[in-house]
Amino acid sequence: MVLVGCHVSIASSIDRAVGRARDAGCDTFQIFSRNPRGWEAKDLDPGVAAAFRAAVSEAGIGPVVDHMPYLPNPASPDDAIYEKSVASLAGELRRCSLLGIPYLVTHLGHHRGAGTEAGQERVVAAVTRAFEESGESGVMLLLENTAGEKNSVGTTVDDLLRIMEGIDADGRVGICFDTCHAFAAGYDLRTAEGVDAVMGELDEKIGLSHLRIIHLNDCKGELGSGLDRHEHIGLGSIGEEGFRNILRHSAVRSLPLICETPVDGRRDDTGNIAKVRELAGP
Repeated sequence: MVLVGCHVSIASSIDRAVGRARDAGCDTFQIFSRNPRGWEAKDLDPGVAAAFRAAVSEAGIGPVVDHMPYLPNPASPDDAIYEKSVASLAGELRRCSLLGIPYLVTHLGHHRGAGTEAGQERVVAAVTRAFEESGESGVMLLLENTAGEKNSVGTTVDDLLRIMEGIDADGRVGICFDTCHAFAAGYDLRTAEGVDAVMGELDEKIGLSHLRIIHLNDCKGELGSGLDRHEHIGLGSIGEEGFRNILRHSAVRSLPLICETPVDGRRDDTGNIAKVRELAGP
């Protein structure tokens, strides 16, 4: 059996996300803890946070994953955006701690023409400061690989390695591997050999113990297209056979799998979760 879930809404109250996850058939699930399209976030009500923790415990599903909002760019050369991004990251780490969420996934941002190395150095400094400002906690920050779009700083395994090596926070940083992003960046996940190759590279350079979450998404773009557009499981360029190969790999099967698939009426979250279980079967 695989541990699979999806991203669920926190509409009305964050604790209601747990029931939505259960209704979708999730074993694990991901949320935004706040409005993902704005900079400002209301402080969490301690009572609501306690209700969320109680609902997760009662439902028996997890781990829960939180995702950073869209606007922060920790690689930005713009000082105003950068400072707001650091504050947002520190704030989200504190929110996860209050909610009892063990993992926070972050995109690594774009260097906006300053260069990959400069962007990566900004990310390292941003994460280091966010950890200092948020204080000690049991929350692990997961760096998510990007699709190879223009000015991105975390596309390859080597990119992720350079950023991880720069952060002096042993045990607080891991990897979230997104299948759509990896395929768009040029990692061919359609064959068993291709899956073995990328997992082998992750193991050799970073260590599979640092791989904590899989974002399981098909890709609308072709291999190496740099197109960050998710597709329903098996309906994109990776395809059903590709996902069979991904899901047969022991490193993948042992991890929580989060689907971030489109909302377009062709298939709902429950359908994507069912498709993952079907493709992971014998």
